[in-house]
Amino acid sequence: MKKLAVILSSILLIILGACSNSAGTNGEGKASGENEAGKTEVIFWHAMSGELETVLNDLAADFNESQDEVEVKPVFQGTYEEALTKFNTVAGTEEAPSIMQTFEVGTKYMIDSGKIQPVQKFIDEENFDTAQWEKNISNYYTVDGTQYSMPFNSSTPVLVYNKDAFKKAGLDPEKAPMTYDELKAAAEKLTVKEGSNTSQYGFSILNYGWFFEELLAAQGGEYVDNENGRSGDAVKATFNDEKGLNVFNLIKDMYKDGTFYNAGQNWDDMRAAFQSGKMAMFLDSSAGVKALVDNAPFEVGVSYLPVPDEAEREGVVIGGASLWMSKDISEEKQKGAWEFMKYLSTPEVQAKWHVETGYFAINPAAYEEEIVKEQWEKYPQLKVTVDQLHDTKASTATQGALISVFPESRQKVVSGMESLYQGMDPQKALDQAAAETDRALETAGKKQGK
Repeated sequence: MKKLAVILSSILLIILGACSNSAGTNGEGKASGENEAGKTEVIFWHAMSGELETVLNDLAADFNESQDEVEVKPVFQGTYEEALTKFNTVAGTEEAPSIMQTFEVGTKYMIDSGKIQPVQKFIDEENFDTAQWEKNISNYYTVDGTQYSMPFNSSTPVLVYNKDAFKKAGLDPEKAPMTYDELKAAAEKLTVKEGSNTSQYGFSILNYGWFFEELLAAQGGEYVDNENGRSGDAVKATFNDEKGLNVFNLIKDMYKDGTFYNAGQNWDDMRAAFQSGKMAMFLDSSAGVKALVDNAPFEVGVSYLPVPDEAEREGVVIGGASLWMSKDISEEKQKGAWEFMKYLSTPEVQAKWHVETGYFAINPAAYEEEIVKEQWEKYPQLKVTVDQLHDTKASTATQGALISVFPESRQKVVSGMESLYQGMDPQKALDQAAAETDRALETAGKKQGK
């Protein structure tokens, strides 16, 4: 009996010890979620690669050194799509990252997942002034007055052109085309034929749905119904209207005239074609401008997106990504994530982010920092991208569409764009993409019980 009592006592001590560890420490005297240094560990999943990852890691290291309570650990998870797939496997568990970077078209999906904590909670608790954020950026991630995520790497498309080619063609290099008719006329003069071959095309758009969405919004067009999915769940695509047709007709007409270059779907190939003189004008992300200026063997010009001649210019929709906070993690980790988000949004940090990556500063006060002024002196093209954003009118068109099936719909639009090169009627191509989007919306709605 004595032996049994000893054994039972030992088991009880082990159980009590285990319970003690699980009730706030990790068995080594550290609170749950803390690292070896006693700091709250904040795991940050992101999709920034190459030089962007280096800049991001530097920002995290600077934050970690600036205080002694939180340590942020950035972890690269592949492309936006790959990162989102990985997030789905751990969302709603303690294994979820504290911060998740998701591209703008994943916004509705993240909201509907129910696995994220809107940052509005901490904004309200601290009475944090979001007015310091760029309104045309934060608007995208705000639904029904709730700020769901913190805007981070943000960009818009711009018209990029070869100033040297403009001069050679007798065009004013300081006056880029602002309307579709002006774009067509300039492209015709910029297209250079050598016998049956074309050595330089006038214009190009990457076969990527984002550019269609932007050209649609620039003229006030909405992508889906219910005010772009912001007054209620979208159930039907509306991009196949007259405004969407304007975009598809532009591509079809210019391709037929031989002034439009089919750049495919690869960003690097498109930029290489521009730098080699294969085309004189194209649409690119504002985040790619600085690298183009540095690497092109000619002077690069940047201007606003062109709109149809009869259209009133609305502006652009923000692209890029934002930072989301996981819901089912400890309060300490959430608070740590929020501290890092606030740090990232300071003028000093945003100034560094802007000049080193080309992305917009989500805090406009960053543009008053000396390093930005110096950079704009060297790269006046960057200021043009910011001016276009600031000139954007607030509307449901420029706020951007909210649908959970956006990535799928975007691919349908890309297929429609590519079908134009095979001679498909633009309206038919648009209607087909819209019908496939409608089916995807219906399927998503059924899964959510709507």
